[in-house]
Amino acid sequence: MSESLYIPEAASRSEKYEAIIPQIEALITGEPDLYANLANIAAALREAFGFFWVGFYLVKGEQLVLGPFQGPIACTRINLGKGVCGTAWKEAKTQLVPDVDAFPGHIACSSASKSEIVVPVFQGEKVAMVLDVDSDQLADFDEADQKYLEVIMEILSKTL
Repeated sequence: MSESLYIPEAASRSEKYEAIIPQIEALITGEPDLYANLANIAAALREAFGFFWVGFYLVKGEQLVLGPFQGPIACTRINLGKGVCGTAWKEAKTQLVPDVDAFPGHIACSSASKSEIVVPVFQGEKVAMVLDVDSDQLADFDEADQKYLEVIMEILSKTL
């Protein structure tokens, strides 16, 4: 696959996901380097949707450690069960947060972040990392984002 994405400009968010999912799958299929794949997924999601911040936190011992991302600098380490990312890891399920200021224990890496979705990535039965996507708009994510981001993370988990 070439290193460019086709993103339909006048499409709905769901249509954009449907357009980029096969492109992301083609981009990471056959590439054995995890960090290259994570970097390209983060870049593709940010390019397609203009999200404020997109990146990965990888499970290392009892912490999530910052991995490849697109956006402003971020928190480097997050403990199990802390903030939205740590909660997604602990509960092993997607966290959809319309207002981060209303989330108990939210970790404010950036005051510009207003809403967030965090999707766990599984290696077998265990969470290996999480995808963290932040928006500078309140309630910017919905069930469609959850559905499609979970599909992308399932594709990623097959490469682990």
